[in-house]
Amino acid sequence: MTSPAPSPRTEIRRKPQRAHYDAATIAAIVDQALLCHVAFNDAGSVHCLPMACWRDGDYLYLHAANNSRISRALMAGECAVTITHIDGLVLARSAFRHSMNFRSVVLYGSFAAVNPENDKKSAFAAFVDHVSPGRSALVREPDAAELAGTTLLRLPLAEAAAKIRNWGVEDNAGDLDRPVWAGVIPLALQAQPFQPDAACAQTTPPTLPDFIK
Repeated sequence: MTSPAPSPRTEIRRKPQRAHYDAATIAAIVDQALLCHVAFNDAGSVHCLPMACWRDGDYLYLHAANNSRISRALMAGECAVTITHIDGLVLARSAFRHSMNFRSVVLYGSFAAVNPENDKKSAFAAFVDHVSPGRSALVREPDAAELAGTTLLRLPLAEAAAKIRNWGVEDNAGDLDRPVWAGVIPLALQAQPFQPDAACAQTTPPTLPDFIK
C-alpha cells in the first residue's frame, strides 16, 4: 500500500497488499486504457456501459451525444468507473490457486460537462493522440457543429484506487510435486495487420501508442 485511501469507498479490504492509491500509479493504468466501464443509476435502474476514455491532466474524459441517456445521467448523479488490464494467466498446480496478473483502477465521483469550445478542442485532440500519437495534427479538427453536438464530460481522478497483481504462482507446499505445468502466461494487447481504406492514398501507416504491441 503506497499511501492512504482517499475515501472509505476506495479502501481495498480484500487483499490490501495489492492496493495502490498514489496518483502516478493510477494515471499510468488509466493512460493504457482505450475503454472503461461506467456504472450509473438512471431513473431507478442501474446500468454499466463500456465507453472510450482518455486522461488529460487530473481528469478522466468521456464523450457522448448531446441529450443522450448516459450524458444526462452522468451529469445528474454519481457514478463508478472501472478500468482493467489483464497481463497474464497464472496457472497453478491446484485449481484453487489459479489467478491472473492484472492492473485495475476504480474511480468514484461526478462527471461535469466541459463547455468552452477551445477546451473541447484541446481535449478531443488529446483523445485522438491517445489512440494514435501525433494524429491530431494530421486530421481535420472538429468543426463548430460537431463540437456543439457532442457532450464532453470529465471526472476528477481524486477519488480512486488501483489494485495490482504482478507475480507468479502461489501454490501450497504440498502441491509442488504435482506433475502439471505451472507458471505465468503473459498477455498483451497486440495490433493485427493494418487494413487501409480502399480510397486511402496515404501509404505512411499511423503511429500506435506504446501500450499496443
